[in-house]
Amino acid sequence: MRENVSGYSGPMLLQKLEGGQSNPTFKLIAPSGHYILRRKPVGSLLSSAHAVDREFRVIRALAGTEVPVARAHALCEDDAVIGSSFYVMDFVDGRIFWNTRLPGMDPEDRRAIFESMNAAIAKLHRLDYAAIGLADFGKPGNYLARQVARWTKQYRASEIAPIEAMNRLIDWLPPRIPPMDETRVVHGDYKMDNIIFHKTEPRILAIIDWELSTIGDPLIDFAYHVMAWRIPSDLFRGLAGADLQQLGIPIEEEYIASYCRRTGRSGMPNLNFYLVFCMFRLAAILQGILKRAADSTAASKSAVDVGARGRAIAEQGWALAQTLD
Repeated sequence: MRENVSGYSGPMLLQKLEGGQSNPTFKLIAPSGHYILRRKPVGSLLSSAHAVDREFRVIRALAGTEVPVARAHALCEDDAVIGSSFYVMDFVDGRIFWNTRLPGMDPEDRRAIFESMNAAIAKLHRLDYAAIGLADFGKPGNYLARQVARWTKQYRASEIAPIEAMNRLIDWLPPRIPPMDETRVVHGDYKMDNIIFHKTEPRILAIIDWELSTIGDPLIDFAYHVMAWRIPSDLFRGLAGADLQQLGIPIEEEYIASYCRRTGRSGMPNLNFYLVFCMFRLAAILQGILKRAADSTAASKSAVDVGARGRAIAEQGWALAQTLD
């Protein structure tokens, strides 16, 4: 810290933070300020998972753009220091909302929160990735086909008990992949609890958890975000079944229209296919969490409960897929 974080002075207190299911996260409390340390878990890990180096790189690249991120200080890839790769960034003091229905909030404030999220992802998807130094951050083109293959492999590597819906989706997705229109920076896990809001305003201070970021199809990134409108709250903090008008939350069609207006699109004709893929991908992620819990390498105490929801998500994805044939 003394050698790599400008202005740092100790002593330092480490505080483990709950919430992240993938990379263990710690708050570092020191006289010079508060910081966040994100590290790879210890133990046997899936290939390409827990990419703290990619998180660090994209956060560094986004600094100075309109996309709000924490200030990243240093990346350490020497496992001898704390046992695995890690990076340090500033601690951002704000609010994280874990319930997408935002209980206890006025309808006007809820709407403002959702508008801020919509504006932020639109800003991300308007960026010129090459201009900010991310030309080699991924492979342009053929993004969705590579994603289907990647998450099929990840699911198979973490499979504990067979999930019939996942097997069906693995066969169903590849021959139906639509052509890709454009390539942008994608977050990969853009949802409300990966956003830090100002303590009293609906303003976003930082988007966090960039582990799955790459350059790819922005419409799939946005579809993953919109998936919240299709999933019930008891399954994965979704909005399905809520009285959105009473809550002040935009309905799905309105939210999509706002994004299209901000990004200059005429619509999203393949949205339901993208949603099927996103449900498949989320189920694969949750299966990975369940496998890490079984292997005692999970970052969160709630890993078993969270991971077990993958089956229901996969079944919902397969049900939606059947409506598209």
